[in-house]
Amino acid sequence: MYTVMTPDQITLFALFGAVFALLIWGRIRYDIVAFSALMAGVLLGVVQTEDAFAGFGHPATLIVALVLVVSAGLVRSGAVLLITRTLVDSSRSLGAHIAIMGGIGGVLSAFMNNVAALALLMPVDIATARKAGRNPGLSLMPLSFATILGGMITLIGTPPNIIIAAIREESLGRPFAMFDFAPVGLAVAVAGLGFVALAGWRLIPTRDDGAAGVTLKSVTPYIAELAVPEDHKLVDTPLRNLMASAEEAGASILGLTRDGDRRLGPRQNLKIRAGDILVIEAEPEALDEFRTTLGLQIVEADSPAAERLSDGATLVEMAIPVGARISERSAQSIGLGWRKSTVIVGLSRRGKQITRRLRHEIVRPGDILLLLTPADTADEVVDWLGGLALESRGLAVTQDHKAWAAIGLFAAAVILASFGLIYLPIALGIVVLGYIALRVVPLSELYTHIEWPVVVLIGSMIPLGAALEASGGTSLIAGGLITATDGLPVWVSLTVLMVVTMSLSDVLNNTATAIVAAPVGITMAQSLGVSPDPFLMAVAVAASAAFLTPIGHNNNTLILGPGGYRFGDYWRMGLPLEIIVIAVSVPTILIVWPL
Repeated sequence: MYTVMTPDQITLFALFGAVFALLIWGRIRYDIVAFSALMAGVLLGVVQTEDAFAGFGHPATLIVALVLVVSAGLVRSGAVLLITRTLVDSSRSLGAHIAIMGGIGGVLSAFMNNVAALALLMPVDIATARKAGRNPGLSLMPLSFATILGGMITLIGTPPNIIIAAIREESLGRPFAMFDFAPVGLAVAVAGLGFVALAGWRLIPTRDDGAAGVTLKSVTPYIAELAVPEDHKLVDTPLRNLMASAEEAGASILGLTRDGDRRLGPRQNLKIRAGDILVIEAEPEALDEFRTTLGLQIVEADSPAAERLSDGATLVEMAIPVGARISERSAQSIGLGWRKSTVIVGLSRRGKQITRRLRHEIVRPGDILLLLTPADTADEVVDWLGGLALESRGLAVTQDHKAWAAIGLFAAAVILASFGLIYLPIALGIVVLGYIALRVVPLSELYTHIEWPVVVLIGSMIPLGAALEASGGTSLIAGGLITATDGLPVWVSLTVLMVVTMSLSDVLNNTATAIVAAPVGITMAQSLGVSPDPFLMAVAVAASAAFLTPIGHNNNTLILGPGGYRFGDYWRMGLPLEIIVIAVSVPTILIVWPL
């Protein structure tokens, strides 16, 4: 028996087909394609005008935006550096790094929302990739997939499991318990993580992300100064004790300044005193990591700019042209500190030696300055100095004294959300407000951390997915599934249900997929005269296994911008992973949940 599709269903299926064809083609940016499809849907009458922009206020869209801000706060507070120092080694091979990060992500996402687990680990992974000198796109997708797999293990790991448990209670009188998902979920997670770590990452396309301009690539490391505070643990220890930490961070210790006397060269046995000023050669990120790891201070810590470290100070790179105000003068002589609350943190002079204190050094045309300046007046300071700001590469000052406050606020929100005491978007929103109040994320940078093309993509696709469901398109698919599997062995029906559910989840939100597919699974089980539990468990696994597109799961959407991915990149590793998930889960379900 064949069902005739309605005009709305035909239009929507055609729209989805066109969207996916254009996204896989990749010549037009994904947010433009999605938004154009949304507008076409409104003009063709399949998306109601009042629902056209509902996706931009949808929880999934808000979660993506809020998580990116929270991730930035975890980086700025030093929480990510704390995790990187203790858990991650950038010298490991890529496969070993993916296995360790994936294992950590899988365990975390089993006991906290998998979106929140990725939010915590994504900046760690990016920082490690930067330190190792590799493209973060090689490890972000495996990390996303690992957190999705880990979420399958427990009731609270992923929303589809919660929905399946609730539907089972409504239909059968009893929900699934916290660890009922564990036998199947754990088997799938272990097999999936093994594939991702051993072979999956090799299938990710590699391309130059063009993150840094030519000008920045040509800049030599900065000569910088860091002060040893009073009562520091390094006082009275030899200078050689710092060498390992400096090397690990990617910095070089050139010497130190004591009582105005600059002592350069190898002096590894020289004992450090309070007030010593270490002379460092490093890139900005390495300098900040070295300072944060050892608890050193930016020189002139009593200056107005340094005092405002907790008030949203930022790092600016600036080239000095001929005729600049600071050209042929020093920072001290023009009153840079007291006039503009700004400190010279580093100076790059194409490898030439700098023999005086940075505040006393005469700045020359062609020099590159690394300035610590209040974020809200950074442009004004550059203009006043007469310099040329280099292309921004997202430099920030780590506020390590706020690391535990940032971690505690984030952990509390995740725990409350995981146990259903507070709605996840609300919990993340409170974390963002807390980071603003603590000045972990400067107000001036609040919106710069959000990947707006990603927000437009998911905000545009949600109304189209809702329209497909409202038009009966998903029910049409479900009805065809029941007809197609009539008379076939139970394991075949179970497998077909999983394949169709996965396909829906790659197009729709995984939560919506679980709501649509779970009743279909119960109906199929009843028609076959078997227990509904295996079918519900199959839907739970399949609804979460959205690995073919960036729109099927929030985690895949989150990494789209930071990883530099294209829409068509996901299926290369995602397709074999989905096949593995089916191959492992079907026999495991039939063993653990007998028919």
